Amino acid sequence: MSRLVGWWDDRQVPLYLAAIGGGALAGLGAPQVAPTLQHAVTPVLALLLLATFLGVPLVEVGRASRDVRFLVTVLAANFVAVPVLVLGLSRFVADDPGLLLGVLLVLLTPCIDYVVVFTGLAGGSRARLLAAAPLLMVAQLLLLPVYLWLFAGAEVVTVVEAGPFLAAFGLLVVLPLAAAAAVQALARRHRAGRAVVDGAAAAMVPLMVATLAVVVGSQVAAVGARVADLARAVPVYVAFAVLAAVVGALAGRAARLDVPARRAVLFSTATRNSLVVLPLALALPDALDLAPLAVVTQTLVELVAMVVLVRVVPVVVRDGAVGRAR
Repeated sequence: MSRLVGWWDDRQVPLYLAAIGGGALAGLGAPQVAPTLQHAVTPVLALLLLATFLGVPLVEVGRASRDVRFLVTVLAANFVAVPVLVLGLSRFVADDPGLLLGVLLVLLTPCIDYVVVFTGLAGGSRARLLAAAPLLMVAQLLLLPVYLWLFAGAEVVTVVEAGPFLAAFGLLVVLPLAAAAAVQALARRHRAGRAVVDGAAAAMVPLMVATLAVVVGSQVAAVGARVADLARAVPVYVAFAVLAAVVGALAGRAARLDVPARRAVLFSTATRNSLVVLPLALALPDALDLAPLAVVTQTLVELVAMVVLVRVVPVVVRDGAVGRAR
């Protein structure tokens, strides 16, 4: 078993790309499986996050919550610098209300779930991001209506409901985190708890593969059916992934954070809350039916970008260097 775990740990990036490709082929070749795969997204992602949280001792999260410099940096990068970037990029789709709203919903909300996984894969500080998650969640709940009003108009705010957003946060963050805390407490006293923690660590790569496959497979056919309408959003999302990563790298450097913290800020600014805001987008009126597909399109672009960043970030963000390898 240890040999198998070592094998897939050494081949994470090719396996993730294969999962994305396999999910796309399944979703396009058999679009009737999309509803089943859609139902699988939340439980698979919750298991992935549970495994991630089990790998981060909660005592580290407690220490990270006192890192004021990191918390201020990640909040400023996500809610001061990134909105300026989003305002500029969103103008390219401003003529289509549904597309504009989808782009704004997803790009204005920093990720609070699987960003922790990708950050850990790139050698970033998972504990700091876990400590920042409640602040990021509260800030986006408070500021998203403000930015939507500024960027899209007052009438948009009235059709956006917060209920699905909060439900997704509970299912994908609060419940896995509470379960991880319970298992970690058990592991300190019983062998069974330690076995669960060790098993979760070994299962990280297969769980990520499953998550990528079901997310892509469940959504790719719907996106393909409206590809002509959604095509304009793709360059916006690609540009965002690149520019937001640069913003995060520069913010971490300006704050003089250590390398793991700088990598965490970079991933936080580049990764968006697509799987959490998707229920919110799905609750919009039919006249804005392009909004949820715009959110899904960002997910597909982002998953590829994250796989690339996992390989690139450790090279360019190290030993005090940002933007160049040593």
